[in-house]
Amino acid sequence: MMNKKTWAGAAAGVAVVAALVWAFAPKPVEVETAAVERGRFEQSIDEDGRTRLRDRYVVSAPVTARVSRISMREGDRVAAGDVIAVLTPVMASLYDERSMREATARARAAQAGVAGADAHVERARVSQEEARLELQRTARLASEGFLSASRLDSARLALSGAQRELQAAQAAREVAVYERAQAQAAVQPASPQSPAGQPLSIRAPISGVVLRLPVQSEGTIAAGAALMDIGDPSRMEVVAQLLTTDAVRAVPGTRAVIERWGGPALEGRVRRVEPAAFTKVSALGIEEQRVNVLVDVTDPPPAWLQMGDGFRVTVRVVVVSAADATLVPIGALFPNADGGMAAYVIDGSRARLAPVDLAARNASMGWIRSGLKPGERVVVYAPPSVSDGRRIKLRKP
Repeated sequence: MMNKKTWAGAAAGVAVVAALVWAFAPKPVEVETAAVERGRFEQSIDEDGRTRLRDRYVVSAPVTARVSRISMREGDRVAAGDVIAVLTPVMASLYDERSMREATARARAAQAGVAGADAHVERARVSQEEARLELQRTARLASEGFLSASRLDSARLALSGAQRELQAAQAAREVAVYERAQAQAAVQPASPQSPAGQPLSIRAPISGVVLRLPVQSEGTIAAGAALMDIGDPSRMEVVAQLLTTDAVRAVPGTRAVIERWGGPALEGRVRRVEPAAFTKVSALGIEEQRVNVLVDVTDPPPAWLQMGDGFRVTVRVVVVSAADATLVPIGALFPNADGGMAAYVIDGSRARLAPVDLAARNASMGWIRSGLKPGERVVVYAPPSVSDGRRIKLRKP
């Protein structure tokens, strides 16, 4: 039988061996964990956008005129057919001494032109009378047999030509009279009592809201100058500039979510992807090919009455959606040796490698077809020391 001293030595040896094993054994790795859940998964293309009215009308001046002061302001409502501006003819330009002398000379030249036209009319009238008398004599002699019928026809044609000459001279005189009136009007001084002409009322083409007033005070404007922008705020759309590689997935009819405009998230639908792309330089100086994607707001207007034209928003174009999907935090996934994806599943106090079939992923969650079950816990952002079968412990918050 072993004495007490032998038992004590053996116990001390076992204690030393146990201490060495404990000292050199791998310690559990502290990890963070998360639960595998079941819920809705969405993969979206996120991009900044801006709002704009679908139908924007720019009302412009049809002629050069003087516009009266516009009493309306931005945000006022107008109905189709309402008078929004009144135009009156502009006053004649002021002449300096040289221009006045030129205008006076033109007026005198026009007066001389009228006198010359009067002389041409009188000469044509004399020629007509002469041709008429010649026709009478020729007709009498032809009836008595002294002249041939051809001579009588020539006299008739001469009278007809003289009448046409008189008509042409009278028309030329009317032109000269109008030119004289035009030249004399240029030298007549402007008078406050002189009539300014009939005003022209500009009416609203549609019912809507005044968006912009480029001209508010009274003044002279040129033909084609913008007077007012009008639009219907209940017809709103969002324009987002997507990368061409993302725009091919945003087909018309795709669901979109409009966020970060200052109110609740709004539902929308992609209406159109414009056919032509353009080059845009990013904040990092990289040239990108982008294309405008138009999104219609499908929620009723009461939900976004405070959202106006030109607001900055964030557009999420949902390209993948699953109502009942197995979800895992994206930080729990990492590339596997076989080329797929994998995660570490918590099995008691150890981590077990679990290859997964990843259907899709977004910025925060991954959609798992197989490999994980709802309710399991996985290691999130696994440290390099974690491996299959390695002991772990939860990190204290």
